[in-house]
Amino acid sequence: MSTDQEPDRLPDVAPHLRDLRRRAGLTLEAAAARAGLSPAHLSRLETGRRQPSLPLLLALARTYGTTVSELLGETTAVADPIVRAGGPGAREADGWTYWQAGGSGRGMQALRVHVPHGRGQGELVRVHPGEEWLYVLKGRLRLHLAEAEYLLEPGDSAHFDSLTPHRIAAATGGGADLLFVHTLLQSSLAGLCLGGTGGHARP
Repeated sequence: MSTDQEPDRLPDVAPHLRDLRRRAGLTLEAAAARAGLSPAHLSRLETGRRQPSLPLLLALARTYGTTVSELLGETTAVADPIVRAGGPGAREADGWTYWQAGGSGRGMQALRVHVPHGRGQGELVRVHPGEEWLYVLKGRLRLHLAEAEYLLEPGDSAHFDSLTPHRIAAATGGGADLLFVHTLLQSSLAGLCLGGTGGHARP
């Protein structure tokens, strides 16, 4: 995908990130520290100069005690317990594609996710309160939990404490499809830290 198309992927993220931070009463520096980002990085996200990946969207949603859907400006008119197959469309974040698989405003968030092969998010280590559950639908998924590495095939699932440093990456050229459920802490005090290839996650 060409670079000039990137700003059109998630047009509502920037203003919502800024509004949510202000609603939480956080300065740019305080919010960045809580999310494990540099103030400059968060500023670029808030001004639309950078687009967040799906793992980063999940991280920011936890930081502000909200959902990915709210970050993207999506609203649900009626609290319908059923999510139909032709419901909310696919959304893309830095190559990761996801579809809403559960209702908004709940204590947990369910997504159907396509993890692309060979993208940088595979090196993003996350640590945060809560639990995560995933089920591989298609392709193979590489899951790192602390010092352990697992290769998951279609039909395999994983359920783990999110305080365990973790990251996922597709292990097949066509990527991997999975169902993903995580608990959402409805508090702006929910902390998490992110680390890249050369960094480390802190509880």
